Amino acid sequence: MIWVVVAFHVVGFLSSIDAVMSTRTAQGAVAWAVSLNAFPYLAVPAYWILGRSKFEGYVTARQEGDQEIQHIAKLAHENTRHLRSTRSDEVSASRTSENLAKIPYLRGNQVELLVDGDATFNSIFEGISKAEKYVLVQFFIIKDDELGRALKEAVLERARAGVRVHVLYDEMGSNTLPKSYVNELREAGVDILDFHTRKGPGNRFQINFRNHRKIVVVDGKTAWVGGHNVGDEYMGRDPEFGRWRDTHVKITGPSVISVQLSCLADWYWATEKTPEFHWDPHIVTDQGMDVLIYPTGPADRLENATLMFLTAINSAQKRLWIASPYFVPDESIMNALHLAALRGVDVRILIPDKADHLLVYLAAFSYFEEAAATGVRFFRYMDGFLHQKVVLIDDEIAGVGTANFDNRSFRLNFEVMAVMADPAFAAEVEQMFLDDFEKSNEMHPGDYENRSFWFKLSVRLARLTAPIQ
Repeated sequence: MIWVVVAFHVVGFLSSIDAVMSTRTAQGAVAWAVSLNAFPYLAVPAYWILGRSKFEGYVTARQEGDQEIQHIAKLAHENTRHLRSTRSDEVSASRTSENLAKIPYLRGNQVELLVDGDATFNSIFEGISKAEKYVLVQFFIIKDDELGRALKEAVLERARAGVRVHVLYDEMGSNTLPKSYVNELREAGVDILDFHTRKGPGNRFQINFRNHRKIVVVDGKTAWVGGHNVGDEYMGRDPEFGRWRDTHVKITGPSVISVQLSCLADWYWATEKTPEFHWDPHIVTDQGMDVLIYPTGPADRLENATLMFLTAINSAQKRLWIASPYFVPDESIMNALHLAALRGVDVRILIPDKADHLLVYLAAFSYFEEAAATGVRFFRYMDGFLHQKVVLIDDEIAGVGTANFDNRSFRLNFEVMAVMADPAFAAEVEQMFLDDFEKSNEMHPGDYENRSFWFKLSVRLARLTAPIQ
C-alpha cells in the first residue's frame, strides 16, 4: 500500500505545479497547490475534474481548423464592413467591447424583446417553419418532454422539406436526452451532435467546461439568443417553480452573421467540419439599431466574460440594472459594483427568491452584506423562478444572453450575449425591469443580520465554494 500513498503524493505534487502554471487567479493557484500537496487523495481527482481553467482541446482544435475558420470570418467581416457602426469611434467602452469580442457593432438590425417561454418559443417555432435553406439549433439543455418534442417536430418538418438542420447540445446539460430522440432526428437527415467536451485523449475529465449557449439561426437572416433552454420548466410547467421568468431576443439583420460566427468554432470542435452557412448580411433597414454579439468561453486568451461585465459596470453613468439567477461574482466585479454605486449610479441586482441551487442562494447573502454599505440594492423576485440574464446600462445599452454573474460564466462556460445600443429598445427593457421589481421584495440589512448563527455560518461556507459554483 505504501506505493499507492507515494504515487498519490507524487501526482499531487506534479498537479500542484500544473495548477501554479495554469490557474488563472493567484488565490486559486494557492488553494489548489496547498490542497494537492496536503490532501492528494481528495484533491487530485477534484483538480483534474474541476480545477482546469483552460479548455486546451478546444483551443487546439480551433488552431487546427484556424485557416478555414479565419477565411470564413474574414469573408463575413468583409461582407459587413459597410454596415459597421460608428459607435466605437465615439464611445470608448464600445471600442473596448468590440476589441474583446473581435466582432464589431453592426447597424441596421431589428430586435424583438421576448418575455417568458410562450413568447420565445412561439417566435422560434414560427421562424423555423419559414426556413428555406438551413436551421441551426444550439442549446445547453434539450429534454424529451412536451417542449422538446415540439422542437423535434418543428425541425423534422423542415428536414423532410429539404432544409438542412444542424443541432448541437451540451452532453452534460442534456444528459437525460434519450438516444431514441437523437436517432429519430438523425434518421430524418438532421445533423445532430453533442458538444462533447471530453473528446480527445487529454480531455477525459473535462466535465467542468460547459457549452451554455442558447441559439437558433434561420437562413442567416434571423437569430434567437437568450436564457431559455428546451424543457417544460421553461414554459412554467414545473409545479415546484411555477412561472419561469426568462428573456430572449429575436434579431433580424446583419448581426445574425456575428451569431453564426460565434457558433462556428463550437461546430468545428464537435464535427471537425465547417457548415455551409450564408455569410451575406440580411439588410432589413438602414435605420435599425446597433447590435454587438459577444461570445465568451474558456478557450479565450483573456477572461473575456469578466472583462465584458467590468466594461459594462465601469461605463455606467446613471443606471446599472442586472438580472441574474446566479449571483456569485469575483472580487473584481464586486469592487466595480461598489465603485459604481459610490459615484452615484443606481445599481440594482435582481435575483430569484426561489433557489434551484442552495449554495448559490446562500452565497448571495454574503454579497448583499457587503453591498448594503455602498448603496447597491438587491431585489428578490417572488413571482416564480427568475432565470433571465439581462443588463441595462443608462438609457441606451441593454444586454440579453446566456451569461450569469458567477464564476462558471466568467471562466468555465461558453456563453454569448447580445448587446443592443438603442434608446427605444433600452426603454422596453427598462419597463420589463420595472414590472419585475414590482413582483420583487427589496432586501434590507435585517434580512441577514436577524438570521441565526448557523445560517450566517452556512452563508460564509457557501461563499468559500464560489470558485466552483
